Amino acid sequence: MLSLVTSNKHKYEEIFSYLNSKHIEIKWVQMSYEEIQADDNETISIDSCKKLTNKIRQPFFLEDTGLYIANLNGFPGPYSSYVQNTIGNENILKMASDSKAYFKTVITLYWRKNFYQFSGMLNGKISSKISGNLGFGYDPIFIPDNSNKTLGEMTTDEKNKISHRFLALKKLYGFIVENDVKNNL
Repeated sequence: MLSLVTSNKHKYEEIFSYLNSKHIEIKWVQMSYEEIQADDNETISIDSCKKLTNKIRQPFFLEDTGLYIANLNGFPGPYSSYVQNTIGNENILKMASDSKAYFKTVITLYWRKNFYQFSGMLNGKISSKISGNLGFGYDPIFIPDNSNKTLGEMTTDEKNKISHRFLALKKLYGFIVENDVKNNL
């Protein structure tokens, strides 16, 4: 069985929902781990994965996501979690309401002593107000392109059809199938 390493219950639920629908079982390794500070999600994700190979013996994956806001020169980017916990959605709206933005997710898989990365992006904009109580983090203030709803107004199924995490997971799933990872753990 493949393991997902995260301390974030919401991320686990979204990832479980998608992979379970594809008949891929995952085990949740609920743990926090130290992340380096870096300018991109790829570096953070692979560094975290490398550090955990001595602690987790079975094949596993983790993900790192950032919100990149155009009016803030891409900030908070890879610092999104810290900014969310520090200033919250209300202050992001004060600084960047109606700005173009995108989410980027990078998944790093550790399998057979190798690292594989899969990324997904979702373009959109920062809304003018907080809307919706579904999802987590920046979901209530992010409106995807071609939508009139924030991610916070979408069900997990609706969100999983378009999100940055879904796009990265879709690539991970393709790799799992193509390489028969499920039967070679």
